[in-house]
Amino acid sequence: MFALVLDTWSSGMLRLATSFVSTRASAEEVVQETWLAVIRGLGDFEGRSSLRTWVYRILVRTAKARGTKESTTIPFASLRPREEGPTVDPSRFRDAGHPEAGHWVTGREPRFWHVPEDHVLRGEVRTVIAEAIDALPSRLRTVLSLRDVEGYSSEEVCSLLDISPGNQRVILHRARAVVRRRLEKYLSNSQGATAGEDHRGLRCIR
Repeated sequence: MFALVLDTWSSGMLRLATSFVSTRASAEEVVQETWLAVIRGLGDFEGRSSLRTWVYRILVRTAKARGTKESTTIPFASLRPREEGPTVDPSRFRDAGHPEAGHWVTGREPRFWHVPEDHVLRGEVRTVIAEAIDALPSRLRTVLSLRDVEGYSSEEVCSLLDISPGNQRVILHRARAVVRRRLEKYLSNSQGATAGEDHRGLRCIR
């Protein structure tokens, strides 16, 4: 059972650890140290949170300590993405002089994607999403991975990363928008369809 949990959780733990340390090798060491700490401290687990949340808290503490030692990290909440432009392209909305200012331009409104089955079976869509997530700035990638890949709640992510609920929402919204734009471009090129920027979360495309 422990081997199954280790195999299932370690990839997500590695993604999170890379946000705090300088190299993948260092992140791998953080994950190893975390599992050793879990084994040593399992008897002290009181069940006040889920086991996974407890493990991830140990991971974050270990990663922050390693990052501080390497002198390569700054507090997570102070990190900024590489660009702070609008989340959605302003050209997709009616301009201020239009009677329906702020509404979607006809043909550019959100719509559900139709993803051909063969694309899913070949793993193309999954690969596009994974590459888009990997290319995100550190804090966007971390929050998105925890929320939409690992399935943590907003409250759990705020607790793990020591950020406010409002900050968490903004970061998640921006991260989802970037990934959806990347997927929109892929689907538009592959099937000649325009996929709108529906910000109800990545789960709507699964």
